Amino acid sequence: MKIFKLFLTLLLLFASIINYSQNKTEGKKIKISGKVIEKGTNTPLEYSTISLKSLATNKVVAGGVTNVSGEFNFDATPGTYIVKIEFISFKSLELKEKSFTTDTNLGIISLQSDAKQLNDVVIKSEKASVEIKLDKKIYNVGQDMTVKGGTASDVLDNVPSVSVDGDGNVSLRGNENVRIFIDGRPTNAINIAEALRIISADAIEKVEVITNPSARYDAEGGAGIINIVLKKGKNNGINGTFIATVGNPRNYNATGTINFKRTKFNLYSTIGFNDNNSPGRTLTDSDYLNPDGSIYKSIKERINRSSIRQGYNYSFGMDLFLNKSTTWTNVVFFRKNDGSSPINDVINNYEVNNNFVSNRFNDQVNYSTGFDYNSNFSKKFKKEGHVLTIEGTLSKNNDKDFSTITNSFLGATSNTTIESSKYYQTQNRYLLQADYVLPMATNSQFEAGYRGNYNEFINDFQVGSIDNLGNYNSYTNFTNIFDYSESIHAIYSQFGSKINKFSYLLGMRFEDSRIDTKLLLTDFSYLRKYSNFFPSAFFTYQITDQSTVSINYSKRIERPRNRFIIPFPNNYTSNINLFVGNPNINPSFTDALDFAYMSKFKKVTLTTSLYYNRNKNPFQFVRRPTGDIISIIVNGLPVDTPVYLSTAENLDTDTRFGFEFTMNYTPFKWWKLNGNFNFFKSTIIGNFKYTLNGSTDLINQDVYKESSSWFTRISSKVTLPYKIEWQTNATYTAPQNNFQGKSVGVFAANLAFSKDIMKDKATISLNVNDVLNSRKRIMQTNLPTLNSYSEMQFRERQINLSFTYRFNKQKSERENKPRREGEGEGGDF
Repeated sequence: MKIFKLFLTLLLLFASIINYSQNKTEGKKIKISGKVIEKGTNTPLEYSTISLKSLATNKVVAGGVTNVSGEFNFDATPGTYIVKIEFISFKSLELKEKSFTTDTNLGIISLQSDAKQLNDVVIKSEKASVEIKLDKKIYNVGQDMTVKGGTASDVLDNVPSVSVDGDGNVSLRGNENVRIFIDGRPTNAINIAEALRIISADAIEKVEVITNPSARYDAEGGAGIINIVLKKGKNNGINGTFIATVGNPRNYNATGTINFKRTKFNLYSTIGFNDNNSPGRTLTDSDYLNPDGSIYKSIKERINRSSIRQGYNYSFGMDLFLNKSTTWTNVVFFRKNDGSSPINDVINNYEVNNNFVSNRFNDQVNYSTGFDYNSNFSKKFKKEGHVLTIEGTLSKNNDKDFSTITNSFLGATSNTTIESSKYYQTQNRYLLQADYVLPMATNSQFEAGYRGNYNEFINDFQVGSIDNLGNYNSYTNFTNIFDYSESIHAIYSQFGSKINKFSYLLGMRFEDSRIDTKLLLTDFSYLRKYSNFFPSAFFTYQITDQSTVSINYSKRIERPRNRFIIPFPNNYTSNINLFVGNPNINPSFTDALDFAYMSKFKKVTLTTSLYYNRNKNPFQFVRRPTGDIISIIVNGLPVDTPVYLSTAENLDTDTRFGFEFTMNYTPFKWWKLNGNFNFFKSTIIGNFKYTLNGSTDLINQDVYKESSSWFTRISSKVTLPYKIEWQTNATYTAPQNNFQGKSVGVFAANLAFSKDIMKDKATISLNVNDVLNSRKRIMQTNLPTLNSYSEMQFRERQINLSFTYRFNKQKSERENKPRREGEGEGGDF
């Protein structure tokens, strides 16, 4: 009932805003509007050009470009003009001596495809690698040769404002509090970093980066939303693409997509296969300190790993066009990956009296399966833009991991011990969503919706030793079953309007959360319930036809999940450096403010942003001693090594502000440049408390750290003689302090060449990922009892050769899809 009252209140509020917005005064300009579609399929044609030409000079005096829905709306001076409607690879349409005296809606304009142009304009019709808009950036993956044969992680690492570290963690503007969507829906993977490495780059059409989402979107993710849009064919008839890749280190990939469209239905399917081995390494040098700061022990740890995967993924989708206004879409996705990750950990232990070497070999195998089913019903009403969408999703994921760990000691009396770990993870997610869009008055729009999300996650982790007789002895501190369930119900409404050159979008979202965590073997449970409002406000002013300014505000939340809260080690790679979650951490809330300015010139598109985020109750990873000691006998004497723990803790505030600009520049027809620069400063304040195992003394540690950093990325694409495309991407991430040390600056670069063959039906490309073999995560940690230096490289330099073949499909096929959550703000009313 409370939710219903809230929703009714918001309706009344926005109704009053509507009445106010309708009282506009007419200026000297008039509005020309309409919609452009493809004849026969009624598909909206985004980026169509509408021009008004003077009868006297035949020069263009006014005009506009259609949005994602094929709609246009621009200002013009009353008069008589030649109206020309154009879209690449379609026959142009002209309306002779069309007179305009008042606001005019030209209605629906149908354009017919031109078969001759389709064969002639393949290269000209390519979209830019990066499209810049005020509310988001769109990265078109098909234009990036450097990710051919790669993964979704490689794709994201080339996206403006986004970076991916050596562990696969994704950050936006230097902030890891980011929400990952796939096709407008939150990703359901248990381990997001691992899931991104499974998705082939060749299956991705584009990536949308929304740094300050409106109330329409989930409130999750203080840094914003990254939406990965997968490929789906939309052209009539049968068409498709096949991509094959071979690489070194071993990387065999094959992906095929096929699409069959008719008037009443559209069928599309994708199947992919991968077989690869990604070697990586980690080094950690640690000095253990006495109270006076002197070193009493040093350990040099070297870990070499191979990430071997073999698997496939398959998807099938069907659009049923029940009538001209109703579409029912069903999509099924399945993935299966089997792999192994042999990890060899060599530890050199240096002490005053005893020096020795230990070797820890982790023979690890893993199995992973995932299933998703999505059903989407869309109903368009008579009034343009009046739409109801209902969507349901069911997802299931299962991961299994088995390890046999052999510990050997050189110089020790006891030579070998054997340990075992087993890791079972299951996740079920159910989602129901409804969105309603109602155009109101002129250039105004009201939206409302509901979203229900239920997620259940079970983690069963078992660690123990195996004696000489083969008996298994469980480590009780490392063995448990973690049961996590959450249900989140949300309603939202928002109203937007455009008044001359000024537009606004006001919204409110309400989310009711219930989160239940349990440890089944130790009878621990913790229930959290909280309800929150999340307002948003967006204001935009079009200064000229080529420049726009905006200021945006939204409130966001980050809920701790999975690795942040699992209260026992879920990775036993090292027994002296452990990672343990904290089930008692609370959600954090972010107030995000963004001021942006965009300018378009003949050869340059530039967006600059000033942003400010204040995060209350943030959770951060901290490293501390546990009080435990691992002791072995060397030459008859005990050698003790302290165990250190990395865990999550709530702090008080994390205040962050920064500056960013993104640029598209085409100095010549044969040379395109994309650049992105981001500078930010963060101030973290707080404290955390802990006790050492075996002690009741409470240790309090205060935290205050100011840090600043920046990163930049530039991409250059050059057309060489014989139509060979050459692309180079370079990234630099500057050093950054944290409250327990700092990260070291890293430079990395990618290189690629491609050539169209077989009358542009096929493309062959060669790319080198991480040319300098320098993409690493380098950290320095400084504690009162420990100084350490570590380097982590998930994957070494990769060289790939790819072949792409297209049948009944152009190199730059346009694809228009119904908007889903995460696929864009809409912008026009």
